[in-house]
Amino acid sequence: MIEQIDHLGIAVHRLDDAVEYYEKALGLHCLGREEVVSQKVNTAFFAVGEVHLELLEPTSEDSPIAKFLKKHGPGIHHIAFRVDDIDGQLNTVKQAGVRLIHEVPIEGAGAKLVAFLDPKTTQGVLTELCQANRERPRI
Repeated sequence: MIEQIDHLGIAVHRLDDAVEYYEKALGLHCLGREEVVSQKVNTAFFAVGEVHLELLEPTSEDSPIAKFLKKHGPGIHHIAFRVDDIDGQLNTVKQAGVRLIHEVPIEGAGAKLVAFLDPKTTQGVLTELCQANRERPRI
């Protein structure tokens, strides 16, 4: 079951520049940075109430974020919903006809289990499902 919006993923060219903007211009505090090798990105997180902003900088030209930036430029990349049972939620959306990018959850930033849904079947919005990995504390 979906619990709440967990975060908004924002693609950026340079993480340092983006972090500076969010800190200096908006007065937000960076909670931390992390490299997510499986997605070929460096991330930085900011809290805005109970929702986080996840800034995403590609670490490779063949990363999904690098491809997004080439096609669309910087901006909102995805919306992530926190779920209490990622496997069950994947089954539910699959039964509803949604195509899954990840049939099996992978480890994402903050030690969360994540899976993406194909935007061609989610009304054009790249959607991420994420569940806290109970073995490590979440961001």
